[in-house]
Amino acid sequence: MDIREAIESIWKNRKYTTDDPKTTLSHLNEEVAESLKALMKGDIDKAKRELQDAMSCLFIAMRVLELDPVEAVNNQIKQMQKRNEKTMIFKDDKVEIYVNGSLKGGWSIWDKEDIREAEKIAKEFGCEIKYK
Repeated sequence: MDIREAIESIWKNRKYTTDDPKTTLSHLNEEVAESLKALMKGDIDKAKRELQDAMSCLFIAMRVLELDPVEAVNNQIKQMQKRNEKTMIFKDDKVEIYVNGSLKGGWSIWDKEDIREAEKIAKEFGCEIKYK
């Protein structure tokens, strides 16, 4: 089934009628929360059911917000492929951060503790680490 057809079918068979984006997103949030609660209790089957309900709520919200599903998927794929190349370069007395080859900032380092902290930050932000 085509995703647009699926959304149309879900729209026609929805349990509640609203054109209010806040209401539809509230329903979506509720279903996701129920799925998480079930998962945290170890009830995988209920978590799956709630997640399926959340998917329907997502499709309803997309329809209310006039968001084309195919365009949304394509935009997400493009966004995910646009990975910024982040590099942290450690020099003798400073650290520099580059994004896509462009210097974005840096700071002085004074001792081994500063280096450890900078390495920790680099890992948190997914930076490639280089030493010069």
